[in-house]
Amino acid sequence: MKLLFKQRFFSWFDSYDIYDSEGNTYYTVEGKMSWGHKLHILDKNGNHIGTVKQVILTFMPKFELYVNDNYIGCISKELTFFKPKYNIDCNGWHIEGNVFEWDYTIKSRSETVAVINKEIFNLTDTYTIDVKEENALIALMVVLAIDAEKCSRN
Repeated sequence: MKLLFKQRFFSWFDSYDIYDSEGNTYYTVEGKMSWGHKLHILDKNGNHIGTVKQVILTFMPKFELYVNDNYIGCISKELTFFKPKYNIDCNGWHIEGNVFEWDYTIKSRSETVAVINKEIFNLTDTYTIDVKEENALIALMVVLAIDAEKCSRN
């Protein structure tokens, strides 16, 4: 399935709409007030289904991932010089980006789980996520964590 991740143009906090390939809202992401980034993910019916929460006061950026209110793991950035890399301590996934930090691939061993591409000619941050439906929520959490980490750097 393909998801289109698009940041809202006017937002005090990180706020996104996630669309399916037909243009229907699939997820809604709302930023919440907290130390660091805290993003709540809602399904198309408005039910809270996940949270991405930044862990503050760490050497390298880290984000905790929750499905409903259950902790499932942490995504952490690795120290690299050219291509960004992230690890997730659940699912055995590993994330690697390109030099420009626009495109990312999520892999589980040698299998590709998701491909994330940033669309560069948009007014707001826009990504496409090509992923199997059963991995969509966690892949979205990865994109949210990467985007929040890049936002914190700027």
